[in-house]
Amino acid sequence: MRVLFIALALVALATGPALAGQCPAMQAQIDKAVGNRADATAANTKVLAAQAWSLHQSGKHAESEAKYDEAAKAAGITLQKKTQ
Repeated sequence: MRVLFIALALVALATGPALAGQCPAMQAQIDKAVGNRADATAANTKVLAAQAWSLHQSGKHAESEAKYDEAAKAAGITLQKKTQ
């Protein structure tokens, strides 16, 4: 049981940084798609992207990616994700 717990902890530590690198790239894609637009869709997308960035800063990368996907859907775009 102890070995399983240690193995799970090591997997979690290994995957965290890998997911962390994806968030800035996703943010850049959202920024490029929305640009300086000031319409309601762009405003909603920017709010969702800001929430995603906050999750990223908190180390919650899986939740951040989900929020970026939500922002992309609001903007009507498909994000290009890194393959691992």
